[in-house]
Amino acid sequence: MPQKLFNTKTRKKEILQPVKESAIGMYVCGITAYDVCHVGHARAAVVFDVVFRHLKARGYNVTYVKNFTDIDDKIIDRANKEGVDIYRITERYIKLHDEDMAALNVLTPTVTPRATAHMSDMIDLIAILEGKGIAYAVDGDVFFAVDNYPAYGGLSGRHLDEMMAGARVDVNDKKRNPLDFVLWKKSKEGEPFWESPWGKGRPGWHIECSAMSRKYLGETFDIHGGGEDLVFPHHENEIAQSQAATGKPLANYWMHNGFVKINAEKMSKSLGNISPIRDIIQHYHPEVLRLFILQSHYRSPVDYSDTAMKETRTALIRCYSALQLM
Repeated sequence: MPQKLFNTKTRKKEILQPVKESAIGMYVCGITAYDVCHVGHARAAVVFDVVFRHLKARGYNVTYVKNFTDIDDKIIDRANKEGVDIYRITERYIKLHDEDMAALNVLTPTVTPRATAHMSDMIDLIAILEGKGIAYAVDGDVFFAVDNYPAYGGLSGRHLDEMMAGARVDVNDKKRNPLDFVLWKKSKEGEPFWESPWGKGRPGWHIECSAMSRKYLGETFDIHGGGEDLVFPHHENEIAQSQAATGKPLANYWMHNGFVKINAEKMSKSLGNISPIRDIIQHYHPEVLRLFILQSHYRSPVDYSDTAMKETRTALIRCYSALQLM
């Protein structure tokens, strides 16, 4: 029986037809390493761990790439607040991430690249876009010109004119269009930087994934995944960058897991309802959290609560009790 996947881009199930026979290339967006992982990160990790395991069980040779964003405004802000180097921050939170994933029995992906180790790949990709007239440089910053990419919005189902009508006033007067997004940022005083044809700076978030997926999986690969919150703008911008540079599809299938709510409320730091994985597993066995995630359809929203976790724990105990009787 052929393997089918629900493709976010086409909004329907499609038969999986790999780029290379019997092999699968899969890229999933990982964490920005500035804080501990929460239940939302756990859901994405467990969902795509199951996809990884399932495809391997079906006999595919799977190359699973999951990145770490280890340069970002949030990382710089935390480093400044603590008075330490950014690498102290990223090493700390990548280590804690790995501990959380091990507790949840999440397999280590085939490749776990870090953005800071791939600056030349990003710079090369930006240079291609600039050479094609799809990116433009202004005073050390480089932007992607969405007007020069007519297919923009194809993943999320948004249209440029509608996005412009609903756009807030953009305070960046360097942009030709408020929807243009940054590929390379000019460094500010005291910030980490890398040398580039446009001067000292650092990459925008979106270009990181385009460059790393291209390096490890090629210009077109099979599955790109992540949380539903990444559909726009992150994955939309990845598609625009990569396809504008290569003229080829970035990924043939797009998979996104649903949101996690906390006690029926949106999870956010402003509401103070973030639930770190390491706090949860102080009270519940990691298998309870894993089962809680897997007992719902991966695209459906889930509501995390203490009541739901207690019910899941009871169900897990019953399962193990039944197995002991067999």
